Amino acid sequence: MPFYQMLCIAAHNPQYGHIKELVRQSAKHVLDQGGVVRGLKYWGTQTLPQRMRSHKFYHNYGDYWTMHFDASPESQKALRSVLRKDPRVIRATVLKMGEKIEDVATKKE
Repeated sequence: MPFYQMLCIAAHNPQYGHIKELVRQSAKHVLDQGGVVRGLKYWGTQTLPQRMRSHKFYHNYGDYWTMHFDASPESQKALRSVLRKDPRVIRATVLKMGEKIEDVATKKE
């Protein structure tokens, strides 16, 4: 299974329940498809580089978070489709880091 990194910008809300649910839903989607979640990291609330429009709303702030995971290409595409339709998501992108974990891991010398 290929190794992916997803960066997601969620719409900012003073209560963090919506972001917690979004992360849980994304991780559950990967796990239900037979993938493995390797790590989650919350980068915090940041001012967006420019005003962004998503789902008929304009946003100036966003909650940034990343998820590292192994999944099949089909389940990665399905996850992108789910996130694209979710009104809590401003932007999401998935990067393929490598085919195996050895492609990504650095060797200690």
